[in-house]
Amino acid sequence: MSSAVHAEYPSPTGPRPPATGSRLPRWLIAATALWAVLLAGLTWRSVAEDPPTVREQRTLSQAGPVVDGAIGELVAAAGGGVPALSPPEVDRGCRISPFADGASLTRAVDLAAPVGEERALLEQIAERLPERWRAGVRLTPEGPRLRGDAGEFVTVTGRPATDGRIRFTVDTGCRPVGDDYSAGSAAAGPEADALAEAVRALNGRPGGPDSVTSAPCPGGATARTVRAVVDPVAATPQAALAPLAGGTPVVETPEVYAYRRAGVAVLADLQPDRVVVSATTGCAG
Repeated sequence: MSSAVHAEYPSPTGPRPPATGSRLPRWLIAATALWAVLLAGLTWRSVAEDPPTVREQRTLSQAGPVVDGAIGELVAAAGGGVPALSPPEVDRGCRISPFADGASLTRAVDLAAPVGEERALLEQIAERLPERWRAGVRLTPEGPRLRGDAGEFVTVTGRPATDGRIRFTVDTGCRPVGDDYSAGSAAAGPEADALAEAVRALNGRPGGPDSVTSAPCPGGATARTVRAVVDPVAATPQAALAPLAGGTPVVETPEVYAYRRAGVAVLADLQPDRVVVSATTGCAG
């Protein structure tokens, strides 16, 4: 007689498959549809009303007025200094991503500063800038550096460029172009006369300015800089400009000669073979 024992396997357990033809409850279908409509509405409102959360969501054309206004704030904070606005620069060679081209906007202001007083002047200007910028100055191995946030992902920096000159830069970083940036136009005012006077003193040929650069002041006025290049210079520039400065320039170094005359700030960039002269009417600080 065989004594073999036959093993018995337990029957499978677990949920039964749904019956053929079963449907989701109507309330669940309605709730899902309502949630989809609500999510779409919230997304549309966020895109239309919420501020950008990253720089790549803000176009160059939208950031342009912020940059222009920041330049005006810097000129106003410079007080009785000798500023000079540089023409805007748009770099179209940057990329937002491997698949998207972009552009960046940079504007700058040069400020003549007595040698040795650069850090103190940077700190003074940082205190005068809008509180929302959270501007501050720190000492780095390369010297004092000012940094601030003008809003809309626009950065503001300031540093000594050469002896007797500080450069402030306002930069958007790379972002979509949008409708592009337009600097606007402004007619030269009394600064044109101061420029022509300096050009004649340097034995340059009289004529209109090579460029006119402007920015809106916080109080509603307009800061303007007119610029001309004198090449070649027949006389020692410092000696030629000294009578216009009344013998007491704000800054006099081998690279910079700056003075104020009749409410206009004049800054001469003394280069080896030419002089770049800027005349600026600023903002009331």
